[in-house]
Amino acid sequence: MRILLVEDDRDLGPRIARALRDEHFAVDVATNGVDAQHLGETEQYDAAVLDLGLPDIDGIGVLKAWRAAGRELPVLVLTARDGWSDKVAGFKAGADDYVLKPFRVEELVMRLRALVRRAAGHGQPRLECGPLSFDAQTGAFELDGLALKLTAFEWRVLSQLMLRRNTVIERLDLLERVYEGDADVDSNSLEVIVGRLRKKIGATMIETVRGRGYRLACGG
Repeated sequence: MRILLVEDDRDLGPRIARALRDEHFAVDVATNGVDAQHLGETEQYDAAVLDLGLPDIDGIGVLKAWRAAGRELPVLVLTARDGWSDKVAGFKAGADDYVLKPFRVEELVMRLRALVRRAAGHGQPRLECGPLSFDAQTGAFELDGLALKLTAFEWRVLSQLMLRRNTVIERLDLLERVYEGDADVDSNSLEVIVGRLRKKIGATMIETVRGRGYRLACGG
């Protein structure tokens, strides 16, 4: 999963980014409104964490621009503004959730996971696919009831496939949601990751759809 983090605080921004990466998220960081608006309109993200007090363009302006451009990514507003009018303005602009500073990073991660899960159309946190299960609230995978150990890249690919199981995910879409924007991506890297996943969960569970991409086949 790939997240856009928009935060201009030089201490808090890196701390949040580090916590998200520790949970296997790919994270792009913007520290001002102009860059945030551009990234949100041109890149593919599973969700955004958006501070309101930004240089150049404030968070409300950025959010309004994203929605006007048709960008539907879930947005979690992160701010020190605790007035009711500020919350109303955020939700009216298109925010999906609201977290006040100071906060626990663990709560932010949980709320973010919930936003991504609901945006994918899942009401319940636990998803099943044959012997494979995924707790979308904790990020844990199990195979036949046993914890599945995955690298960060394997987790990103498998979580995308699980959230959209039985659906073909275009190769480019997967690439854009697995790697951060400044990553130097080898042309065969996705195939390598999928190959490793097949060894861990079974060769037949991930289908290759020629000319398109991959599908996690769960039946039904």
